[in-house]
Amino acid sequence: MAEGSSDWFRRQFAAKFDEQADRIGRFNLAIFGKTGVGKSTLINAIFGEDIAQTGIGEPVTRDSHLYMHHTGHFGVLDTRGLEIGQDNQQILDDLRAYVRQMRRLELKDQVHVAWYCVRASDRRFEETEAEFVRALDHLGLPVLLVLTQVPRRKDSYHPDAVRLAEEIRAMDLPVTGGTAFMTYAKADEFAGFDSHGLHDVLDATFQVAPQGVQQALVAAQQIDFSRKRAEAKRAIDIASTAAAAAGATPIPFSDAALLVPIQLTMMASISHIYDVNLDRAVTASLAATAAATTAGRTAVANLLKMLPGVGSMVGGAISAGVASAFTWAMGQAWTVVCVQLAKGGLTGIDGALDSDAIRTLFMSEFKDSARKRLAGGDAA
Repeated sequence: MAEGSSDWFRRQFAAKFDEQADRIGRFNLAIFGKTGVGKSTLINAIFGEDIAQTGIGEPVTRDSHLYMHHTGHFGVLDTRGLEIGQDNQQILDDLRAYVRQMRRLELKDQVHVAWYCVRASDRRFEETEAEFVRALDHLGLPVLLVLTQVPRRKDSYHPDAVRLAEEIRAMDLPVTGGTAFMTYAKADEFAGFDSHGLHDVLDATFQVAPQGVQQALVAAQQIDFSRKRAEAKRAIDIASTAAAAAGATPIPFSDAALLVPIQLTMMASISHIYDVNLDRAVTASLAATAAATTAGRTAVANLLKMLPGVGSMVGGAISAGVASAFTWAMGQAWTVVCVQLAKGGLTGIDGALDSDAIRTLFMSEFKDSARKRLAGGDAA
């Protein structure tokens, strides 16, 4: 594999990766609650632990006690040096100042949803906390109230948590669903408590998050892979349609690389959906497709030859159906690779990506998907 062609591919993929990053944007969550209620554990359980590695974050306004941490498609706003219940006024003053400022910013720089967390074992929800929740709603932020560290055995929640949730419901607070979500973010095998409630919180967050950050939320969350798969399918369908349009006037086989920009955009989008960073995405895509050839010509031609009935057409032309099927199969195969990467697979014992395993998986899925697509007549 020539170094120059590898550099070409990296540049092309990086450009598409950045383009898709801007398109998808970022979902920002404000999270509040008293010290020790388990805010970080909840965040890590749903969005992964990368955010915990970003340090203290940056103050959102001058002299503010509000800090924004962000990585990839997720940002989280929290407080530093102030305590809910004691410093509510200062926190809310800072938040009001930020809300006024952020309304003039791009959607990706605004706060989209607020979670207010209460530890179930505290067995109480104070009026000062209720006032804080009402103030968040008054600022125009959708609010979820989350009970953390709620023990559950089989389908029964701890009675104290149930009573607390009933008391909160009776307060008629302006929160999503009208009551608290019961959660236990991290399973405790010693105590016999399972993890639960995370999908309920995530589903409710999707319900109230602005449409413009839905895809960022899909990419940021790490617990609902069905949503990621649906977004990946959408990216594949868009690319397949574009490839079919490109082949509406049959493409000479020698010009098959005309499909590369469409396919790179698709692969970059799917990489973001599964939160695969640029370095890993580039390395994996090189291993999967051997695409680091001058302008992608050889890679595309070699993959096309593996499509049933296409291998003998060198010198002919690529129809809209073949272009669509080819792109669709690439998308299906790349999605399978990204799923494994997102779950920590396809690596050696040293943590480095296993190029042979990636290529074997990709090619197996590519051939199988192409065969099914063509056999079903979808590519005709």
